[in-house]
Amino acid sequence: MSPLDRIANVSILKQHEVDKLYKVENKPALSANEQLCFLVRPRIKNMRYIANLVNADKLAGRIRKYKVILSPQKFYACEMVLEEEGVYGDVSCDEWAFSLLPLDVDLLSMELPEFFRDYFLEGDQRWINTVAQALHLLSTLYGPFPNCYGIGRCAKMSYDLWRKLEEEEDSETKGRKPEIGHIFLLDRDVDFVTALCSQVVYEGLVDDTFRIKCGSVDFGPEVTSSDKSLKVLLNAEDKVFSEIRNEHFSNVFGFLSQKARNLQAQYDRRRGMDIKQMKNFVSQELKGLKQEHRLLSLHIGACESIMKKKTKQDFQELIKTEHALLEGFNIRESTSYIEEHIDRQVSPIESLRLMCLLSITENGLIPKDYRSLKTQYLQSYGPEHLLTFSNLRRAGLLTEQAPGDTLTAVESKVSKLVTDKAAGKITDAFSSLAKRSNFRAISKKLNLIPRVDGEYDLKVPRDMAYVFSGAYVPLSCRIIEQVLDRRSWQGLDEVVRLLNCSEFAFTDTAKEDKASSESLRLILVVFLGGCTFSEISALRFLGREKGYRFIFLTTAVTNSARLMEAMSEVKS
Repeated sequence: MSPLDRIANVSILKQHEVDKLYKVENKPALSANEQLCFLVRPRIKNMRYIANLVNADKLAGRIRKYKVILSPQKFYACEMVLEEEGVYGDVSCDEWAFSLLPLDVDLLSMELPEFFRDYFLEGDQRWINTVAQALHLLSTLYGPFPNCYGIGRCAKMSYDLWRKLEEEEDSETKGRKPEIGHIFLLDRDVDFVTALCSQVVYEGLVDDTFRIKCGSVDFGPEVTSSDKSLKVLLNAEDKVFSEIRNEHFSNVFGFLSQKARNLQAQYDRRRGMDIKQMKNFVSQELKGLKQEHRLLSLHIGACESIMKKKTKQDFQELIKTEHALLEGFNIRESTSYIEEHIDRQVSPIESLRLMCLLSITENGLIPKDYRSLKTQYLQSYGPEHLLTFSNLRRAGLLTEQAPGDTLTAVESKVSKLVTDKAAGKITDAFSSLAKRSNFRAISKKLNLIPRVDGEYDLKVPRDMAYVFSGAYVPLSCRIIEQVLDRRSWQGLDEVVRLLNCSEFAFTDTAKEDKASSESLRLILVVFLGGCTFSEISALRFLGREKGYRFIFLTTAVTNSARLMEAMSEVKS
């Protein structure tokens, strides 16, 4: 419903003779209308639901027209279900190839939150075609991309399929001047750590606290200081928000109070005005000032609300534990903190997130710790979470170290058995089985934990680490920075090997003679499996420092809670 609301809200739909809107869970069978139109994701359960409805109408002798619109694409399996249920002839099926929704001046979303679970847990490749179609659409609009880089299995598959589409319709982009100089495709599982960390830039905190849905947020009475909730669009058009969105939270209050003083000064100017000046003031400035005043009070309310919630959670202590995990210090203390978190039943999702962060940064948990944490978790939050642990293990988010089963030991045993080319394939199969995160080694190689003498100045950030209070540079953003500096993966072989992506890192550099210097500064970054507001802020900062301009395309905007919920079998 949220993406649809951005394109055609209820009043527009009503103008086009839509009588009533229902969400699929709220049974629309009661409608007396002659025509029912279903706008659904291509999922088997949705098809079954529609088929049951049509069959119920048949039994009751009710005659209607049914239209099913599948978005973003139509799958053969869906039509098969309608056929099996005996309603294929009663229903007309259509496809709405909706793949790109501009949420902001530099952010495009495919609004496919299910992509993450479908691909990274279920291994379901259904959405890769949708990604390829979206990239193809962008290249027909903005000309070919002279430089392509990618890392991850999904990135490689999307890239290959996209190239096939380009070859089939080669004439469209031939001879066009490229407007975007570089495109970067990145799988979410290349960097889980960044997505699991607590966000401390303003936009990220608003997302973690209130959930930004499709670029807008519902601020409750605690923010609006009235008895009503308010839906607010958060983008560059909100003048107050655009200035604080990428700031570290510690700077936001100072900025907002300064802004309030400036606003007051502008209001006070009217005191000494004559009638003509007053007329000008009212016709030209007053409306803008009132609008800014409204936005300012909303963001101050939001900040206060965030502060209250975070003080209640003892946010400082939590951040300290996260930083210790990232740096690999005081692991025992951090483990005790996580145990206490579980025993106090602070939040099932938060506890899972911390366990995953511990597992990935430590390259898997020692069996004793794994068993102890899992037991405590199930006793505290209930045995129904058992399946969630199986999911996290399969996705490589929460794993257990096996004694004598390190990857190299397994590889050497296999290599003795097989000496020809098949050895490479078998080793690859083993590396996907034993998903090792190697976070420590990668962190050293790419210098992700900045060494700082004295206090890190968050007011004047010196690098991308500011998005995590100066403790950690997001791995995904560092990779993008390094590849852009080198214009390829050359010299990053060791990092690529540690990321288990040796076969899935690619560079495709075409001739740049047609690309203008302006287009070469424009970079499209594609996140497959979701990206966080922290990463967006970090890359915006890098762009300002190095004279690049980043545009983001993501399957959906994500955060640590959404990641954990996607893996969870217990619906909150």
